[in-house]
Amino acid sequence: MTEHRPTCVVAEDERLLREDLVARLAEAWPELRIVEACEDGAAAVEAIEAHRPDVAFLDIRMPGLTGLEVASAAALSSPGTRVVFVTAYDQYAIDAFERGAVDYLLKPVTPDRLETTVKRLQSRVGGLDAAALAAVIERLGPLRPDAGAPAPLTWITASAGRETRLVLVEDVAYFRADNKYTVVVTAEGEALLRTPIKELLGQLDPAMFKQIHRSTIVNLRAVASVVREDGGRGCVRLRGRSETLPVSAAYMGLFRHM
Repeated sequence: MTEHRPTCVVAEDERLLREDLVARLAEAWPELRIVEACEDGAAAVEAIEAHRPDVAFLDIRMPGLTGLEVASAAALSSPGTRVVFVTAYDQYAIDAFERGAVDYLLKPVTPDRLETTVKRLQSRVGGLDAAALAAVIERLGPLRPDAGAPAPLTWITASAGRETRLVLVEDVAYFRADNKYTVVVTAEGEALLRTPIKELLGQLDPAMFKQIHRSTIVNLRAVASVVREDGGRGCVRLRGRSETLPVSAAYMGLFRHM
């Protein structure tokens, strides 16, 4: 009989830090099989749903979905996954993790601290405690912006035929992927943005815009309701619009409290 090797998903948007964590994990836990290393929150959500790993190491701050939001989605799509948050936050945030009994690693990750975390993971069974995650989210409140991070987009230029439109981002109902470009949908109609949706996601205000599908980002202010369907999926109904937007099962956790 083949011995089960524990599996892992790593999510960190900075390439060097991601590669460093993968390398350190290989040293600290040789039996661990890393099935995917992701560069953003959306990719992490999909990887966890696809692989249902034993462990997920999630950077707290990533483009699009934060590590906390990825964990919320994972609690539904892969409840057996044990989550470890990787954070550069100050002691106030660390206190929130400890009070919530949630595993965490403080950046920069040191071999001794990682070894302690690995031993803790190896000695525990069961996935992320939803109550513990809720406690962390409540204590942290809205994630504070990075000091050096650029401000979210406030307006964009998009093409509609021969016309170039200046569009306020807050007026966008949703963005939809179209090959290498992105369709911008507003009350005025549709226009084309020459930026891939994956790149666009990291430039939007994460408090206002959420990815709900591989090809769709919705403005939460435009959402009228969320309908849950069989199989864990759902759809979003928009204010003042007739179309509905599909929500992948992996992203339904974003609407848990709606």
